[in-house]
Amino acid sequence: MPASIRRDMSKHDVTQELIEQVNCARTDGSTLEIVGGGSKRFIGREAAADARIDAGRHRGIVSYEPVELVLTARAGTPLQEIEDTLAQQGQMLAFDPPHFAGGATLGGTLACNQSGPARPWNGSVRDAVLGIRLVNGRGEHLRFGGQVMKNVAGYDVSRAQAGALGSLGIITEISLKVMPRPAASMTLVKEMDAARAIVEMNTLAGRPRPLAGACWQDGQLYLRLAGVQAAVAGTASRWGGEVLQHESNFWRDLRDQRQPFFVDGEPLWRFSVNPAAPHWRDGADWRFDWGGAQRWLRGAFQRAELEREAGRAGGQVTLFRGGDRAGEVFSTQSAALQTLHRRLKEAFDPMRIFNPGRLYSWM
Repeated sequence: MPASIRRDMSKHDVTQELIEQVNCARTDGSTLEIVGGGSKRFIGREAAADARIDAGRHRGIVSYEPVELVLTARAGTPLQEIEDTLAQQGQMLAFDPPHFAGGATLGGTLACNQSGPARPWNGSVRDAVLGIRLVNGRGEHLRFGGQVMKNVAGYDVSRAQAGALGSLGIITEISLKVMPRPAASMTLVKEMDAARAIVEMNTLAGRPRPLAGACWQDGQLYLRLAGVQAAVAGTASRWGGEVLQHESNFWRDLRDQRQPFFVDGEPLWRFSVNPAAPHWRDGADWRFDWGGAQRWLRGAFQRAELEREAGRAGGQVTLFRGGDRAGEVFSTQSAALQTLHRRLKEAFDPMRIFNPGRLYSWM
């Protein structure tokens, strides 16, 4: 395994062009919608911007240290390019980011805080970030964090970009930790109802077994095991269930929301709740992921009503796809959190250039 892989991608380094566009917007008082691969434009509200800035052109792997398990890439680098490079060294992005319709980039994944089915066990994209570079609303190119796991300077600022939807600036470069690919993987399938599945997922998640995915849909519980061959085989023999053929296709389709449930025309709601919270709205169209911590509901409902239900389940709800994108789509924030959001916005983007209204109407 090579000690270091570095690439000359200077032709795809458009940092100066991005800075010039930001400075032009500052001068004429205009606003910018940040667009990378465009695979996640459905997330959040409709940005009320005067023009778009193409961050997807700023791409390429800057450095990759397989021995150190660290990779640095420009924000517009496609996830597929990164994953193909890691696979050559038997490594992976542990948070298994969604590609959705394709064209997903590393920067967009961090900005939208997107992680796949293994998130409860392998961590989120936010957990993997070691450092970033960012163009702020003053046209300054700033660096936060580092490129090694022991460097904790600036961690909070780097991770604050997770879920900010580009409201704090243009992410230009990300350094993150990667992980070895598991030697073996197997998915078990069991028939059971939603209430029982929640209990089963939480019970099994508390055991020292190589669980790397637990979801429920259409009356079936899916349990993905990943790790060394002996541990996977031993756990499968103890837990039982039918072995799922072509398991990688199933988890990819769940991760990328390619299943018919996710592409239906009705609004799609995402609940992030206590994984042990009891099932409610029995009979509604549900999918459970993350061992019950991420629950998807399809249908036309009142946001205020779902917010109350999410609160009782120890979490929040988001209008993820469809519905009224001009209204608020994320959970209502307390006055204290609104103040914190506004202070961050003021610090990074005082002229409110980036993605106005994408996160909240008041930002």
